[in-house]
Amino acid sequence: MAAANPLNTAAPQGENTPLPGEPGSATPQAREAAGAAAPRSLEEQLQQAGLEVLGSCQKMSGRGPALLQHSALLEDFTMKELDTLGEAMLLIRAQPGQVLIAEGDAGDWMLLLLSGTVDVTKTTPADDEDPDAADNKSRLGVTTEGAVLGEMSMFDRDVRYATCTAIDAVEAAVLSRTAIGQLIRQHPGVGAKLMVKITQLLAQRLRNTSNRLVRLLQKK
Repeated sequence: MAAANPLNTAAPQGENTPLPGEPGSATPQAREAAGAAAPRSLEEQLQQAGLEVLGSCQKMSGRGPALLQHSALLEDFTMKELDTLGEAMLLIRAQPGQVLIAEGDAGDWMLLLLSGTVDVTKTTPADDEDPDAADNKSRLGVTTEGAVLGEMSMFDRDVRYATCTAIDAVEAAVLSRTAIGQLIRQHPGVGAKLMVKITQLLAQRLRNTSNRLVRLLQKK
């Protein structure tokens, strides 16, 4: 739900209103620069990334109970709660080879895969001592329906850790940090359940990372 924009309020006409060319008036160049500096909406960000935005995920329950069964994020949700959540999310589509999340980009939103398969990769910088060496790309995993991607950057607004690329045609639901805030205010039960599930996912990923680190240290 878009908030009212105070910049849309018309200025009162009178002697205090600057005329074109006077100090304080907005020239076409200034208005263009201000528009370029203004934060882009989530939909605009996704479209600029080349992703097809299909509107909101209304009636997400229509995808059937399999979505709840395959997703650790949604497993405790009812069909009604799923629809409430879907109304707060944008539906996007990506073609094979398209990047959904790019390593190093900023972003305050996450993805829930609804269909298709995504390759998750991480770039390792080349050896500084070898000027001809190229960066290495490592596969972190392949994710399918029900998986969640990008939730850590959504919370801390830090840059993306990895790149997520569609292997085949993909549909995904996009949930922004702002949308979660609105969900908590308007539907506290659904918002609280969502926050608990995301926290559980983050904790599980931290636990898995810690276990892998321990195994690596034991090999040395």
